[in-house]
Amino acid sequence: MANEAYRAIFLRVHPTGKMVLSLTTDADGNEAAYARQVGEELGVPALDVKVVPADTDRFGTGHGYNTSPTSAATAAAISRTTGKIRDKAQLLAGMQLGAAPETLSWSNGAWVSGDGSDPSQVATVADIALYAHGTGALPPGVEGGLDAQTVYRD
Repeated sequence: MANEAYRAIFLRVHPTGKMVLSLTTDADGNEAAYARQVGEELGVPALDVKVVPADTDRFGTGHGYNTSPTSAATAAAISRTTGKIRDKAQLLAGMQLGAAPETLSWSNGAWVSGDGSDPSQVATVADIALYAHGTGALPPGVEGGLDAQTVYRD
């Protein structure tokens, strides 16, 4: 994407499970909808998702990104980003729960081993975020933290 306008989304999941969604785009009035989308896709309250439009602290300035947002493209990029978070969370939940990641199921914002009736076999995104920030062993080749970024164009 060199010399072309791009957009980016960065989703940081803090050890508490609270999240910051950083955008390269200016505010477009859809920030509450973006927070709801992240919340629905990751099983957290929308109030736990802070949306930061035009986050120059994260992305800097003058990098050619497009500042006139398209909400459909932004929503699609958010879905790709939350998908990356869920994929990594599944690996970490497998380690945390002592189960093969592919045997886990996603249910109501948590990775579940078995039928979900045993609370010790359920890992919410908040549980996994704390685990990912140093309270547990990581799978080989997986870095700590529970963050993801998507770079996209309209």
